[in-house]
Amino acid sequence: MTLDELRAALAKLDHLPGDTPVVMSKDAEGNGFSPLVEVDPGMYLAETTYSGEHYMTEKQRQAEPDPDEYSEAPDEAVPAVFLWPTN
Repeated sequence: MTLDELRAALAKLDHLPGDTPVVMSKDAEGNGFSPLVEVDPGMYLAETTYSGEHYMTEKQRQAEPDPDEYSEAPDEAVPAVFLWPTN
């Protein structure tokens, strides 16, 4: 899903109150669910159609006390929005 697709999907729900929880499935089969706790921009490198790696943006990495403790995003990584579950 792209950010535009997420925005369109959320726009269809604008009739819901602002305190409606956002819950994420643990996996595609629905083997568990967890509330959304954070929305975070970052960099994404797809390894397969189904999974990949998260990296900080260079700005986020440089803001860390020791940026060298974190890997730089590879050139092939693309900007992405990450939705982090509580669990």
